[in-house]
Amino acid sequence: MNSEIIIEVEGLYKTYPGAAQPAVNGISLAIRRGGFFGLLGPNGAGKTTFLSMLTGLLKPDSGRMRIAGLDIIDNLNEIKHRLSFVPQDTALYPTLTAGENLAFFGSMQGLSGSSLRMRIEECLNISDLNNFADSRVDTFSGGMKRRLSLVIGLVNKPDILFLDEPTVGIDPQSRHFIYNTLRKMNAEGMTIIYTSHYMEEAEALCDYIAIIDHGSVIAQGEIGHLLSQHGAANLEQLFLALTGTRIRE
Repeated sequence: MNSEIIIEVEGLYKTYPGAAQPAVNGISLAIRRGGFFGLLGPNGAGKTTFLSMLTGLLKPDSGRMRIAGLDIIDNLNEIKHRLSFVPQDTALYPTLTAGENLAFFGSMQGLSGSSLRMRIEECLNISDLNNFADSRVDTFSGGMKRRLSLVIGLVNKPDILFLDEPTVGIDPQSRHFIYNTLRKMNAEGMTIIYTSHYMEEAEALCDYIAIIDHGSVIAQGEIGHLLSQHGAANLEQLFLALTGTRIRE
């Protein structure tokens, strides 16, 4: 495998029981090491299913998935410590404090003792939640929960970070904060795979994108090249031209 490619997917399929069509329908793509990769598509396009398979949460019906040359299914225990997945719904324990949530998830990643305490402090600094370390999460605003959810995904210092709609329903200040944090992590070498319905967000953050619809990749490449190729003024115009304007449920 090309050393510049960290994730390689070939002919990936997944059909849920009772479904008439595959949720993921033959996806093949490559993601370069240190890239900021945007995975875009309408509701129901297959983005979350695809991410769930890449992170080992869901097995494909067929196809191959490799991270750093290792088959994901056969080497999941070795691979999982190198990656992290921040889901669309904030996976936090509301009756625990910010510090306790970080301690719990850090221990699940094998951290303990002084290493865990140091990483909790670093993550509180990254999220600007130092003053809320001992506050229960059920008292937090939506933006604070999103920031905490993000750094829980960073607690194990992953090489690869998967993010599913990380800025849904938050205020502009928290969104701006998350943008800057992700840019910094990416500049330091972290590979980021990112889904979003905000086209201006993807255009500002990502260096390479794939647009999927009905479980298949319908376009992929560098944003500037795709815009030029399709004669689109911006990513939203390109997205609507390729996926249509019909509302998806």
